[in-house]
Amino acid sequence: MSSQQDICVKFETEYSPCSDSDKLGIAIETIGKVPINGLRHIAENGTCGWYIWCGEELSNDPDFFKPLHVSHINEYLPEIEQYLGLPSGYRFLVADGVEDVWHDSSLIGI
Repeated sequence: MSSQQDICVKFETEYSPCSDSDKLGIAIETIGKVPINGLRHIAENGTCGWYIWCGEELSNDPDFFKPLHVSHINEYLPEIEQYLGLPSGYRFLVADGVEDVWHDSSLIGI
């Protein structure tokens, strides 16, 4: 079982993997801040729905997130790859010794 599948089992949800060729949104300028945050919208138009940023603030700036192929996430934030199998509607927050994963129905319009 992959670490992504392990995370889905741990949080009692379905496994919904991303394709390596899918794109996610990443706020590259924030890397190095804590915590690391992620949220997953419904996948569309070649994206997997994930948006990843670091730090306390989520910006509304249209240039905050840059596209990145899923296959390259390990070059930037290898510690979060294990969460990318969580389905649409999930969020995570990780920092030193902290792991929080929860469902946010507002991400999928419910």
